[in-house]
Amino acid sequence: MANILIVDDDPAVQITIRLLLERAGHHVTVAGDGRKGLALFAASQFDLLFLDIFMPGMDGLETMRHIRAHQPAIPIIVISGRSITPDAYAEPDFLKMATKLGAVASLQKPFRPEVLLAAVDGCLTSAQSSFLPQPDAGSGSR
Repeated sequence: MANILIVDDDPAVQITIRLLLERAGHHVTVAGDGRKGLALFAASQFDLLFLDIFMPGMDGLETMRHIRAHQPAIPIIVISGRSITPDAYAEPDFLKMATKLGAVASLQKPFRPEVLLAAVDGCLTSAQSSFLPQPDAGSGSR
């Protein structure tokens, strides 16, 4: 299965995601902030990342920017507990913003286990298919 890095400052979220992913057969590494996440990312090879958007120190968007500079194709799922509201005076929709900046998927906390696992499966399947050899256009038979 996949080697997954979770970067989130909330221990309850870390444990929840870790348990769900490990039960699904994945190997999981956890970091409590963006700087630790980048250090772990540099020291190991991951197939997928979970990034919380709002963390002390280096936030998820900044962490994603650094990761994209080194490994542009790695799938990233952003997560946030901030509410998404249509109020014109509310803060922007950071989950939507993160997907425009390069995240493959986003999850609003709290999320249902099946939604998280479906997002992981979708990202891993998409990443795998992008690395499969493409048929040669000039190799058709005559």
